Amino acid sequence: MHISYEIDADVPLQERLRFAGLRPTRQRIALASLIFSKGDRHLSAEELHEEALGANVPVSLATVYNTLHQFTQAGMLRILAVEGAKTYFDTNVSDHHHFFVEGENEVIDIPDGSTMVGSLPPVPEGMEIVNVDIIIRLRKKRG
Repeated sequence: MHISYEIDADVPLQERLRFAGLRPTRQRIALASLIFSKGDRHLSAEELHEEALGANVPVSLATVYNTLHQFTQAGMLRILAVEGAKTYFDTNVSDHHHFFVEGENEVIDIPDGSTMVGSLPPVPEGMEIVNVDIIIRLRKKRG
């Protein structure tokens, strides 16, 4: 079962990590600080790696990927696969949908309640729907 919860900015990072079932290592605390200190946002592993290096947090790209996936499994982040190998991580784990601006690689939250899913196909026997993600692709108007 996947558990998600809102990140409470008043709770110290060490406690948030422990609550999520993760050991608060120096690297996890440093990366969590970079991720969650800027409010709701969408970022890729490469973007976080650049931020970490710019903040003098010496981590490898592999460590960044591993940490992002650990945070996702713990319910602290939401993963968005938008284009082939391009993956973003969302700090807003509430149930919401997204716009993706092609050519600019920008992910934008769609305001809650402004999208509705009509009917879904029948679910195979023994299965249940866990989540429905809607990503609406946009591009700038031509001309």
